[in-house]
Amino acid sequence: MTIEEKARELREFVFKIVIIGDAAVGKTSLINQFVEGSFQEDYKPTLGANIVRKDVNLDNARVRLIMWDLAGQEKYRVVRSMYFQGCQGALLVYDVTRYNTLESINNKWLKDYKKHVKKKCAYILIGNKTDLKDQIAVPTERGKELATKIKASDFIETSARLGENIEEAFSLLVNQILSNHGVNI
Repeated sequence: MTIEEKARELREFVFKIVIIGDAAVGKTSLINQFVEGSFQEDYKPTLGANIVRKDVNLDNARVRLIMWDLAGQEKYRVVRSMYFQGCQGALLVYDVTRYNTLESINNKWLKDYKKHVKKKCAYILIGNKTDLKDQIAVPTERGKELATKIKASDFIETSARLGENIEEAFSLLVNQILSNHGVNI
């Protein structure tokens, strides 16, 4: 195959995704680890929304992810609806050391997401902070059960601090979005 033929075959996509969940579950840390391969110990809450871009190269496609890191604090609930416009996927993140953050996924975040995103979108459930082994309050099975109940495309546990399963989480979401668009890579 010539370079010209390969170039014609290369497809490019741009997907807007949101990363949602309660405050301090590690949304920003997941993004920082995915984009920069870094982790910051000092916690600074996101104000409103933070927008980050990363290009992902697949076999015959280039995907530009526009990631909207949405603030988890309740005071931003009113403006959050604007951030969902044009969204094609979401990472629903909870903290495995705080059971209430898991409950918020179904009771709050997924409802908000479905209310404002009308078309069929992919979403993945992520249990973050698995490195805090002696503090885990949410067993893996409970996360899997919720993922099945809410019909999440997938479920994965991550550690933003250690960089565990971060690439995989974003990859699962990208592949599901592509599949929803009828694209097989």
